[in-house]
Amino acid sequence: MSSLAQILGKNIRETRKAKGFSQESLALQAKIDRSYMGRIERGEANITVELLYKLSEVIKVNPRDLLP
Repeated sequence: MSSLAQILGKNIRETRKAKGFSQESLALQAKIDRSYMGRIERGEANITVELLYKLSEVIKVNPRDLLP
């Protein structure tokens, strides 16, 4: 996968942990599968802008804060 996806995934993981969310709870609240959440955080999946906004809404950050 691209380095962009890897950096985005790393940013999501670090922000998720800093906000006190487990991977499972974030996935559940964002209505996505936990295994897909893991793939996102490892940079193995490209996500849509819509999903980026949904994840940022759940963890209460601005979407641009997750971008590289």
